[in-house]
Amino acid sequence: MTTAAAAADLAARGLAVFPLLPGGRKPGAGARLSRCLTDPVRVREVWRDGDNIGVGCRASGIVGLDLDLDDEADGQAVLVSLAARLGEPWPDTLTVRTPSGGRHLYFAAPDGCTIGSFSGGRTLLGPGIDVRGPGRRCGGYLIGPGSVVGGTPYVIERDAPLRPLPGWISDRLTEVKV
Repeated sequence: MTTAAAAADLAARGLAVFPLLPGGRKPGAGARLSRCLTDPVRVREVWRDGDNIGVGCRASGIVGLDLDLDDEADGQAVLVSLAARLGEPWPDTLTVRTPSGGRHLYFAAPDGCTIGSFSGGRTLLGPGIDVRGPGRRCGGYLIGPGSVVGGTPYVIERDAPLRPLPGWISDRLTEVKV
């Protein structure tokens, strides 16, 4: 699937997309989170094939958890452990595998959600879990499935509907360490 088709597919799922530089994780010149596209037909008309895909959290009404998998932390193991400790089920929602072997979990944001974007263990979820949220202004973004970084694609691993952000997660995201 081309990145243009992947971006149109995400828009058809109700996600708001914008182009990132080919092979990269950053927006190109002129790309803005405020210019996210939500119409799959329009995405197909204007998308330059090869551009990676940004998914705007505020424009999409989502919160994304980026579960890192590296030498420093295994975000998925941390979240599994937290869920087990609290007696909560693993969140069954749209899940994307990243090139590093990590995961992006996509959740529908609660109404009026102002959860920001945090990384580096600054949430009470634990190490290896970065958060991309709608914030107060433009919000954060996730690299969407279909994007390719370092020759490896972001791939939908669990094709499930976006579930609401579980309360046991949102409670911790609103208690950000300062």
